[in-house]
Amino acid sequence: MKRKLFYLIAISGALFTTACNKDFLDRAPEDQYRNEVLWTSESDARAALSGCYRDWEDSYNVIYMDCASDNAYSQFLWEGYMNIGNGSLTPADVNVTNRWNFKTIQKCNWFLENVDKTPMDETLKTRFKAEARFLRAYQFYTLTQLYGDVPLVLKTLTTGEANVVTRTPIAEVQKYILDELAAIAPQLEPSYSGADVGRITRGAAYALRARLELYMGNYADCIADCEKVMALGYDLFRNTATPANSYQDLFRIQNENNVEVILDMQYKENDYANGNIGIMPTSSSGGWSSVDPTQALVDAYEMKNGKLITDPSSGYNAEDPYTNRDPRLSASIVYPGQMYDGKYYNPIDPASGDFMLGDNNSKTGYLPKKFISHLEDYTDMWNTGLNMILIRYADVLLMYAEAKIETGVVDNTVYDALDKIRLRAGMPAVDRLAYNTQATLRTLVRRERRIELALEGLRWYDIKRWKIGDEVRKGTVYGARQGTVNATNGKVTFTADHQLVETRLFDPSIHYLWPVPQKEIDINGKISQNPNY
Repeated sequence: MKRKLFYLIAISGALFTTACNKDFLDRAPEDQYRNEVLWTSESDARAALSGCYRDWEDSYNVIYMDCASDNAYSQFLWEGYMNIGNGSLTPADVNVTNRWNFKTIQKCNWFLENVDKTPMDETLKTRFKAEARFLRAYQFYTLTQLYGDVPLVLKTLTTGEANVVTRTPIAEVQKYILDELAAIAPQLEPSYSGADVGRITRGAAYALRARLELYMGNYADCIADCEKVMALGYDLFRNTATPANSYQDLFRIQNENNVEVILDMQYKENDYANGNIGIMPTSSSGGWSSVDPTQALVDAYEMKNGKLITDPSSGYNAEDPYTNRDPRLSASIVYPGQMYDGKYYNPIDPASGDFMLGDNNSKTGYLPKKFISHLEDYTDMWNTGLNMILIRYADVLLMYAEAKIETGVVDNTVYDALDKIRLRAGMPAVDRLAYNTQATLRTLVRRERRIELALEGLRWYDIKRWKIGDEVRKGTVYGARQGTVNATNGKVTFTADHQLVETRLFDPSIHYLWPVPQKEIDINGKISQNPNY
C-alpha cells in the first residue's frame, strides 16, 4: 500500500477534502475550502470536521502492529514492520517515518481556530469542537506511545515555525491528553443514531483516558474512568442465534457498530474503503499472507478446560495440538487442518499451494482469522467497508481488572470482569483457588489480554509498559511443524520440528521507543533523536 508522507508543516491555505466515512461523513464533496468563504453555516462546520475525521487512523496500523510484538511476523520488508519486529529498525524505515504524522493534528488545530465564527447552534458547536479535540488528543496519545517526547503543537504553524519546533517532554504531553479528555467527555454524546453513528462518543473519551492511565500506572484513575464507561450501557457482543460464534462474529462486517464497540475507524466500500483486508489471507485465497501469527501466540492459548498446555494434566497432545483449545484460537487464527475458505488449510506440506515456504504464503504456517473469518462477506477484499475496532468493551473490562489487581484490591468485581470475557468465549470461569493472589492474577490478566485482544494491534504496547521486551521480543521466532494435512478430513500429521522463521534482537536501552525519522531531523535540526539510534 502506497502512503503519502506528511511532515510537521503548516496546512497551506487550510485546504482539505471531505471524507466519506459511512453515512455520517457521506457528504457531497466540496473539494477545497478557503477561510473567507467556509465558516458561514452549520453545514460548512460539519464538512470541515469531516476533513478532521479523514485518515485520523488507518486499518494498516491496526493489522500490522502485532508484528512489532511476539504475536506475529511481517514477512515483507517493504511493508515496514519486519525491521520493527526484529529490532533492526532505523530512522530511515518507512513506518518509522510514516507514523511521525501531524496532519490530523494540524487539521484539528485549524478547525478549532476557526469554527467559533460559524453561526450555528452553540451546543452542537461545542460538541463538534469536542470531537476535534478528541481526534487531536488521540494523535498525541499514539505519537507518545511510539516516540516518547513529541512536539505539543496546539495551533496551526507556518513553515518557518514548523521547522524550529522542539520535542515536548512526554509527561507534559500526557498531562495535556488526560486533561483534554476529561474536559471534553461531558460535551460528547453517549451514543449516536442514524447518520451520526461513528462519531466520537463520551465512552471513547473515558476509555482512551483509562487506557493511558493504565499505561502510565495511574491505576486508581484508570479504575474510575473504566467505571464511567461501564455505566454507559456497553456490553460484550453476543450472537443470540449461535452463542458459540459470538467472539468470532464480533469482527464480521454485518455486526459492526455493535454494543461492544466504543471507538472504531469507519470505512465505506468504494467511497472510503478499507483496502487492507487482502493482506491477511493466503495466496490460494488471493491474499498476501503479510501478517503471520507466531507459534508463541498459538502456544499461549489455554486448553478448553482452562489449563495451560504446559500443565501435564491439561490433556494437551503435541501431535494433535489444536484440539480442545480455547475457542478463541480457532476464531482468531487459521491453523493447519482447519476448514477455511472452503478447504482444509494446508501450509505444512511442500506439495500444497499454501506451503509455508511458497510466495505470498504464511512463513509461520498460521494466518489471522480475526476480521476475515468469512471471506465471502466481501465482494472484493481489497475494497471493503469493514470498520476497524480501536477500543471495545472487553478491553475496558480487562483494564479495570488489571488496575484493581495492581492496586491490590482483588474482589469479586475483578473475577466478574474476567469471567464475562472467558464465558463469552466458551471458556470456564476463573479458578478462584488457583488464581487467588496478586501475582497469579497478574499472570492471568496479562495472558487474557494477549488472547482476547490478539491481532488487534495492542500487544506491543503491553510489552512496552510491562517491560518484558527482553523476555518475549528477543530470540528465535518459530512457526508450525511441517507434515501433511488430509484433504478429506483435515487430519494433521507432523513429520518435522517447528519451522524457524526469524531471529530477533531486542535491546531495552533502545527498542522501547522508535527512532525519530531522519528526514524530520534533516528538516529541523532542533528535533533530537531518541537514545542509541
